[in-house]
Amino acid sequence: MYAGPVQRLIDELARLPGVGPKSAQRVAFYLLKIPTAEATRLSEAIVEVKEKVHLCRICFNVSDEDVCEFCRDGRRDRSIICVVQEPPDIVAIERTREYKGLFHVLQGAISPIEGIGPEDLRITELLGRLQGNASDPQVSEVIVATNPNIEGEATAMYLARLIAPSGLKVTRLASGLPVGGDLEYADEVTLGRALEGRRVIGG
Repeated sequence: MYAGPVQRLIDELARLPGVGPKSAQRVAFYLLKIPTAEATRLSEAIVEVKEKVHLCRICFNVSDEDVCEFCRDGRRDRSIICVVQEPPDIVAIERTREYKGLFHVLQGAISPIEGIGPEDLRITELLGRLQGNASDPQVSEVIVATNPNIEGEATAMYLARLIAPSGLKVTRLASGLPVGGDLEYADEVTLGRALEGRRVIGG
C-alpha cells in the first residue's frame, strides 16, 4: 500500500482495459517522475476529450462536431454503408484506402455472456438510415464488417436477417488466410473461410 493519492492513482489506472495492477503501478510511478507540466498536459487532454468529443448523430463515430468528418464529406459514396463494431475499426478500414463509402458504428457486438443484446447497440438507428429516415436514402449495399469471432458472427447474422427483407444487398468482409501464411499452419475454420471467400483470378 502506498500513500493515499498514489494508491488512488494506481487503483484508477488498474481499471483501464488491458492494464493490470503491476502495469498500473509502473505507470503511476512514471507519472510521479515526469515534470508537472507533462502530467498536466495528460490530465488536460483527458478532460478535453471528455468535454468535447461525443458520438456523431448519424453514424455514431467519435467526433468533436455534431456530424463526423465522414458523414460531412460529400465525396464519399453514399450508396454503401460499412457497419463496424467500434470507432477504431473505421481507422483500420480507412488505412486500406480501398473503401470510399459511409460508416455506421454499432458501439459493440451482441454478447449474451456480457449481457449485451441487440437493443444495446445502434441497430435501430442503422435501420432508420436504411429506410431513408436520415440523410442516406440512396443506400444499396450494407457491408457488415464486425469482428470474425463468435460475437461478431452473431451480430452479422442478426443484421443480415433484419436487412435482407428490404431487398438491400448485404455483404460480409471475407476472412481467411493472412498474406504470407502457410496452409499447413492454418486451422480448419480459417481455411474454411478462405475457401468460402475465394474469388476468380486471371482471365
